[in-house]
Amino acid sequence: MASEETRTMTSTPIRSSAGSTEPRSPATRAWTTRLVVVGIVVTALNLRPAITSLGALLEEVRDGLGMSGSLAGLLTSVPPLCFAVFGVMAPRLARRFGPGAVVCAGMAAIAAGLAVRPYAGNTAGFLAASALALMGIAVSNVLMPVIVKRWFPDRVGSMTGLYSMALALGTSAAAAVTVPMTDVLGGSWQSGLAVWAGLAAAAVLPWLPLVRARDAEAGTRPARRTGSPDAAGARADSGSAAAAGSEPDGLRITRSRTAWALAVFFGLQATAAYITMGWMAQIFRDAGVSAGTAGLLLAVTMVMGVPLAFVIPRLATRLPHQGPIVLALGVCGLAGYAGLYFAPAGGAWAWALLLGVSNCAFPLALTMVGMRARTGAGVAKLSAFAQSTGYLLSIPGPLLVGVLYQHSGGWGLPLALMAALMVPQMAVGVLAGRDRTVEDEAAAQGAQG
Repeated sequence: MASEETRTMTSTPIRSSAGSTEPRSPATRAWTTRLVVVGIVVTALNLRPAITSLGALLEEVRDGLGMSGSLAGLLTSVPPLCFAVFGVMAPRLARRFGPGAVVCAGMAAIAAGLAVRPYAGNTAGFLAASALALMGIAVSNVLMPVIVKRWFPDRVGSMTGLYSMALALGTSAAAAVTVPMTDVLGGSWQSGLAVWAGLAAAAVLPWLPLVRARDAEAGTRPARRTGSPDAAGARADSGSAAAAGSEPDGLRITRSRTAWALAVFFGLQATAAYITMGWMAQIFRDAGVSAGTAGLLLAVTMVMGVPLAFVIPRLATRLPHQGPIVLALGVCGLAGYAGLYFAPAGGAWAWALLLGVSNCAFPLALTMVGMRARTGAGVAKLSAFAQSTGYLLSIPGPLLVGVLYQHSGGWGLPLALMAALMVPQMAVGVLAGRDRTVEDEAAAQGAQG
């Protein structure tokens, strides 16, 4: 079945230098679609190494920069803060420049931030460079569901699963190989962190031809009368910006209870994920596990998302209600936290596996974003709202864990907090999983108001 973008390309001619019009060939459309798939995969690979590579070397970074436990907690809170602040900008940027161009710029920002931050020399510089990289991740986080919905409207589940799987692969790879790679590079944590800038730089490449093609076509397209068939084609061709960021008429996302439930669910699962990525290796190290093994355990947690991130979205799109999946993932999380409390070293591999399953609430949340809105513009609005609001809600979690850890001298209170947060996550996830759309809810609330 042809994708929305393929249909758009078919209806939009390309002007040659002589002024003639030629429809894009099927070969060109197929090549462009393949390039989008490659871009989606390599982008997803870069959406978490900035965080999990730091988690694997957090103790070395703390010692090198002279951080306290509370300040390290602040450092682990920077990702959700940046995602909340910069993610809300993504639809507006996409309207102006197109989602592909914004993601391309996001990958460049990640590369620059990761290259600079290990050599900043102090905590403030480290945080600033991290914020630059996280800004690129933030806008890409929001726009990935939009790109999937636009290019593959009939394969939302499978494509969401593909990029969620690539995201999990990048996350786990950074957790697993950062410590041994640091050893190979001479034991310098700066080198171990900076090497991930190369992967981000490579992710810029697939988007460049798409951005240039869009700019070239926009530059050669003559002005068209509003309402003419050619004008409709022009609007469709530039729809990667318009559909991604425009607000559907009458849609006020804050009037939708499902949007709020999804935002809170997103925030609570992000809290658990960033606490896990930032602190789980340290929990194992404090229990007597070696640094290398602790990194591998974190990698196991992350790598569980590789197969499950592909399976869960496909399963979710076939169910009328995603609540049962939410509950199953929550139970795994509670079991994992209990294990970390009672026997952190003895059952380390089992707890890592259980928390890895629980963290697959992230691809489930992304899938529900695509399912809870009917239109590409609705998905953009819901994605920005759910992710920005959710990440804003998740900011205190990692910081509070750091404070509790420092002042209690152990992991009992932090683990109790993590387990307690899992209960409301399950409740709002069930609400977000109901079979309805934000457009219908917002319209109904507007009619009542």
